[in-house]
Amino acid sequence: MRAVALLSSGMDSVVATTLAAREGEVVLALTFDYGQHAAEREKEYAAKVCEALGIEHLVLELPWLREITTTALVAESEALPELSREELDSERAEESARQVWVPNRNGVFVNIAASFAEALSCDAIVVGFDAEEAATFPDNSREYVEAANRALRYSTLSKVKIYAPLIEKSKSEIARLGFEVGAPLEWSWSCYRGEAKPCLRCESCLRRARAFESIARKDPLLERLGL
Repeated sequence: MRAVALLSSGMDSVVATTLAAREGEVVLALTFDYGQHAAEREKEYAAKVCEALGIEHLVLELPWLREITTTALVAESEALPELSREELDSERAEESARQVWVPNRNGVFVNIAASFAEALSCDAIVVGFDAEEAATFPDNSREYVEAANRALRYSTLSKVKIYAPLIEKSKSEIARLGFEVGAPLEWSWSCYRGEAKPCLRCESCLRRARAFESIARKDPLLERLGL
């Protein structure tokens, strides 16, 4: 497999990119800046991941996506949602997902990556979509991947496909797999905020914390930061 990876620096994309690099060749990793609160941290950490894996890294800015996004992941006027551990698998999580939704984000990212993949003679786009997030984010689901792959058969002459190795996995399974494949988890940033340290309060931080606790392992990022 020869691939282009979508690398946000989140735990899922880091593990998926590492898997793809172990199984084939990842010639380029793309990180997008669309005005998200954690953009600078994500770009910094994604660069470290690429350095560790020996992958070329490219940051693409999408200012127009920032301008049309009115939800909390981007808009300064909206407060980022915070859940309790007990609410992570409840209807409250669906409401939280709507509060951080970015219009057609994965659709945009996949199609941009497909252009790079075709131009670079790659046959795959690596994504970190997983079962846990698919429960509240439809653009992380197997159904989305299958639909996008059907479209890519027509929009790319080389019939580029999405490679989603984590699509059936929970965050706990992804954390365990990350250790098994030697993913640079110490440079994975999941927090919705972009401060010097993860907030440990937002939904993404809570899901990550639950994942490492469930496998009785210390989060390598927190260990590196001395937290």
